[in-house]
Amino acid sequence: MSVAGTWDCVTKTPLGDQKGRLVIIPGETGTFSGSISGDLGSMPIKDGQVSGDTLTWKMKMTMPMPIDLDCAATVDGDAINGTVKAGMFGTMTLTGTRAA
Repeated sequence: MSVAGTWDCVTKTPLGDQKGRLVIIPGETGTFSGSISGDLGSMPIKDGQVSGDTLTWKMKMTMPMPIDLDCAATVDGDAINGTVKAGMFGTMTLTGTRAA
């Protein structure tokens, strides 16, 4: 199954669970672009890489404070599970399901 599509995700953060909609758009071989949007705004995906069912990407959060995020996730059917490394806040869990 393709990693491309729209995913309803939850990231467990120090500010509580943050819901977001992750959009993955396939690019050249082994790459992708897209964004995640939620209550804190929208962040474009940078440096999206795909290897099989594993995704890695970066984002730059600006609200409530600027933080560089390093993300990794694995797609298994209609589920996505991964981590978001957020500087001094450590690593947070990301889970989600493919949007209908």
